[in-house]
Amino acid sequence: MGTGTPVLTPGDGGHRPEALSGTHGPAVQTFATTDVFAALGTSPRGLASADAAARRDRYGPNELPPAGRRGLWRDLVGQFTDLFAVVLLVASAITFLAYELQKPRDVGTLQLAVAILGVVVLNAAIGFAQEYSAERTAESLQAMVPHTCRVLRDGERRELPARDLVPGDVVVLEAGDAVPADCRLVEAHEVSVNNAALTGESDAVGRTADPVAAGPVLQARNCVFMGTDVVAGSAKAVVFASGAATEFGGIFRLAAAAPRQRTPLQRQVALMARRVAGTALAIGAALFAVRVPTGQPFVETFVFALGVMVALVPEGLPATLSVSLAIGVRRMARRHALVKQLLAVEALGSTTVVCTDKTGTLTQAEMTVVQVWAGGVPHAVSGVGYAPEGDVADPQPVRELLRAAALCSNARLVPPSANAGRYPQSDRQGWRVLGDTTEGALLVAAAKAGLDRAAEEAATPRVAEYPFDSVRKLMSTVHGGTVDGYHAYVKGAPQELLARCTRIDWSGERLPLTEELRAAVTAANDELASQGLRVLAAAWRPVSDSHSAQDEVESELTLLGLVGMFDPPRTEVSDAVTACRRARIRIVMVTGDHPLTAEAVARRVGIVSRSAPTVVTGARLDTLDDDGLDALLAAQGELLLCRVSPEHKMRVVTALQRRGEVVAVTGDGANDAPALKHADIGVAMGASGTDVAREAAVMVLLDDSFASIAAAVRLGRSVYQNIRKFLVYLFSHNIAELVPILAATFAGFPLVPISAVQILAIDLGSDVLPALALGAEPPEPDVMDRPPRARRERLFSSTVMGRILFLGGIQALGVTAVFFWHIHSSGMPYSDFTEDDTVYREAITMVQAGIVVSQFFNALAVRTDRQSVFRIGLLSNPWLLAGGGFGIALMAAISYLPPLQALFNTAPLAATDWAVLAAFGALLLAAEETRKWWLRRRQTTTPKGEAR
Repeated sequence: MGTGTPVLTPGDGGHRPEALSGTHGPAVQTFATTDVFAALGTSPRGLASADAAARRDRYGPNELPPAGRRGLWRDLVGQFTDLFAVVLLVASAITFLAYELQKPRDVGTLQLAVAILGVVVLNAAIGFAQEYSAERTAESLQAMVPHTCRVLRDGERRELPARDLVPGDVVVLEAGDAVPADCRLVEAHEVSVNNAALTGESDAVGRTADPVAAGPVLQARNCVFMGTDVVAGSAKAVVFASGAATEFGGIFRLAAAAPRQRTPLQRQVALMARRVAGTALAIGAALFAVRVPTGQPFVETFVFALGVMVALVPEGLPATLSVSLAIGVRRMARRHALVKQLLAVEALGSTTVVCTDKTGTLTQAEMTVVQVWAGGVPHAVSGVGYAPEGDVADPQPVRELLRAAALCSNARLVPPSANAGRYPQSDRQGWRVLGDTTEGALLVAAAKAGLDRAAEEAATPRVAEYPFDSVRKLMSTVHGGTVDGYHAYVKGAPQELLARCTRIDWSGERLPLTEELRAAVTAANDELASQGLRVLAAAWRPVSDSHSAQDEVESELTLLGLVGMFDPPRTEVSDAVTACRRARIRIVMVTGDHPLTAEAVARRVGIVSRSAPTVVTGARLDTLDDDGLDALLAAQGELLLCRVSPEHKMRVVTALQRRGEVVAVTGDGANDAPALKHADIGVAMGASGTDVAREAAVMVLLDDSFASIAAAVRLGRSVYQNIRKFLVYLFSHNIAELVPILAATFAGFPLVPISAVQILAIDLGSDVLPALALGAEPPEPDVMDRPPRARRERLFSSTVMGRILFLGGIQALGVTAVFFWHIHSSGMPYSDFTEDDTVYREAITMVQAGIVVSQFFNALAVRTDRQSVFRIGLLSNPWLLAGGGFGIALMAAISYLPPLQALFNTAPLAATDWAVLAAFGALLLAAEETRKWWLRRRQTTTPKGEAR
């Protein structure tokens, strides 16, 4: 690797030069900028590809080690320490003990003990499989989000996966980037970094490229560290530590060992399940207290009550919940929406307001300059996209304007053949932009005017930069090499730039910028903006030296002209906006663009349909106090917020939440991070967004499209509905199991209508698979025709409880009637019945089969809340049919196979018995369809509120 290569040590899987350990020579923060390259074995042109590959092979990838996981056997053992598992294990042990105490011993008691133990083992297997699958899914989904960085290799700027960085790489950093490794700055332009991940202090701190005194490297102001964010400025830096050897690596190892926290929804369900378990315990105790005075044997009565209690515990409910949420995450990923937290899946269903960006989210983020205005004359630009193919009409008068705009840009155009073979990720879709798409459009326009960006930079090299920020809305660069000294070039928002100009280039002459000319520029800007174009202005001035202050650089400027560029709306957005309107979700456009541009785009995609929407600028927001802002947001008309800063966006989000709204916010820049974190659902752009924005958000749009937000809301609503569906399904049959037992007890029948072992067979054979299939139910057709769910609405709302009682009551009445009808048809007195009587065995078989068959029809019934199940198709969920079919097949085996007959004390059923049970199940489905019809009819006769 050459004589200049540093001695590197791969300790702990990381890669840090020994010079930084503090024990071998001076620390790298003490070196002069020119000496840093030699110390780290590199050059201002970056590493050669061969050298970088050798270092990569020797020291491995620049990534943190995977979080330490417990062994698979420990995960499996952990399933048996869950509260429900402990309860069941204790119950099984007590049942085994009861079997030992019985004289004579009843094999049914032993069967019950084994069955309870089987429930524990099965639930543990399901839970273990689900957690293992969820971890693998989370890892694969996270890999879908690109983690890239810009480096110099062989003197060229390239975009590479962050994991391919090695010590000695020269990294290019800009505002919004996450620092990919520990680096020493060698060039810095107004750089500020957020070190909260390392120091806990959220305030941005300035960085410099100048050498500093020796000391702890974390305190060096000329170093930046993995895990921190660049919030302002731009820089070049040389990697001196990577992977686990970084400062963040040590913290990561501690954080990786921290236990995972359950989401509030999971905690709510777990609390509900514990309450149900307590209720089951109370019912078991009540049954025991009622049956003992009737003369039933004490041990047998205790075992029966214990079995009923265990059977009513919702053992598989938490696992079913996790499966439903995980399915929602996978479905959203297929729709280009990566959800980083399971809780966000459920929260999406209650979203009431979406604050959306314009560029890239509503539009295609493929900026194309279509018109250039200079000296009072518009010049059309042909061609689309980033390929420099097209012409500028009469380019000579606008060459200086486009030259200034190109020099005052950090983006790069990458041709289709760039790095082909060695770096295939850069050769995907023809010409592309590396950096800001707006700057990319300026570079393309300059090329169409015959300008060579590389030659212009070589002739007038950049010596200083004042990066763009959301307050100034300007970017400035200073260039040398001209015969008359240094020149500053400035580009930015026309209103901001015009206020700093005193002269204007007009038909080749430099004229004072009179009020008349200012009005002409403003009119031209408004005309371009009204066409839906994004407008930038460019200006220049001579400056005294390369270290001129920012105030000097950005004052007394000479305006060169305006550039109008078009970003076409995404074709799929209009339908998504319409769907959100139907779903009573309010859409508020929040953009930094000109009001006329914002309104033109909003009309194209359907956000604005009225003649006079409410258009508010950031300047007006500054004049409103909290009460005034609340009054503005309370008006339910169409609202566009234009020329706003990230601070404005944060304030709007807070005000909406203060009104009780559930707010989803989109963002792509570093300054959007506070609003993304504060929102109920922070949505970052995966393709064009910054690393900081993606880290702050709970959802990442892999395609940057608003349509993916609408699709995610639809799926989020369906996830919450599916959770309720399997809750209704699981708990309604508990009523059907309890009511016959209670009826028999109070009627004085000496035996039970259904045994504990039979109940466990229902839970394991009929419930688990259909419940999981209900968790995978696709969204209902009308899911986006309903208003958002109330923020504080509980899973077990009055509506859910009413449906459980309705469906469970029908099942309970049916199986109770079947049991007593069969008992009475024999003509035998209650006291003559024994467990061996064929009539009794047939009766309890019909009860079990009645619950199983009715649960099959119940699963079909709960697939929809209001829509008829026949509208979505009885066969449209094959997994549900398969699960229900398995339960019925198992019930048939219990009825007809002698070994299972002996185990469950059942008897074969006749064809007429199955026909009666099927008719009973169809009656349940018909009753539920009638209830849904009544709900739909009531909905059509109730006036709907106006869409928000």
